[in-house]
Amino acid sequence: MILDNSPGQGDNRLMGLQQPESPFDRLWQEYSAVFRDFDDLTLGRWLSQTLGQFEGRVWRLSHPLVGAYRMAARIGFDRQIWQRRVATAPQAYTSSNCCSSPCLPLITRDVADQGLVCEHCGETLVPFDEIPETVREPLGDWSRRYKPVHQVAHWEESRTKPSKQYEKHFDDAGDKAALLLAEAGKKLAPQLLDYYPAVFWEDHDECLEVAPEEIDLV
Repeated sequence: MILDNSPGQGDNRLMGLQQPESPFDRLWQEYSAVFRDFDDLTLGRWLSQTLGQFEGRVWRLSHPLVGAYRMAARIGFDRQIWQRRVATAPQAYTSSNCCSSPCLPLITRDVADQGLVCEHCGETLVPFDEIPETVREPLGDWSRRYKPVHQVAHWEESRTKPSKQYEKHFDDAGDKAALLLAEAGKKLAPQLLDYYPAVFWEDHDECLEVAPEEIDLV
């Protein structure tokens, strides 16, 4: 459900949405109505205060507070809250080069190709080759290991149909994906806190049917 003027239009999963006019799209619009009713100053203050709550921690993309912020940030992006300087972000947050919003990176499984994604506009916040060197190599290795695991969900019918073992391959890939996503949340994302005030990480894989509750960080 990424609309033309919404963040993340290059990758539908970044906003956790489906195609336009889908039932999930309508539900998302219903949820976000509270933020649409905010005036610009109220919305800007809410975004700024919530950024302060995020500071110093790594956050699951599925966390309820993150979900609320993403809805508000989408509306804030449309209204150019940060570009117009309606509100001031907490001091720890620098302005992003992509859209002038506070620098809030998201780690996805495609980090080796996309780099770190901007949580406000959905574009590349930090190209992969500009990620700090100490973190770039482990992130790239992780993303490259994840790619063939995720690809199992997209095997062509000519390959999967004759195979009676495909269901087992799919389940095994889901188990591997859950472990890899946990690795991103436990080991990789915290390293980025040396460079950014807060970090979001993708804690699900919709294609492999891996839900956030299956990602064990203990």
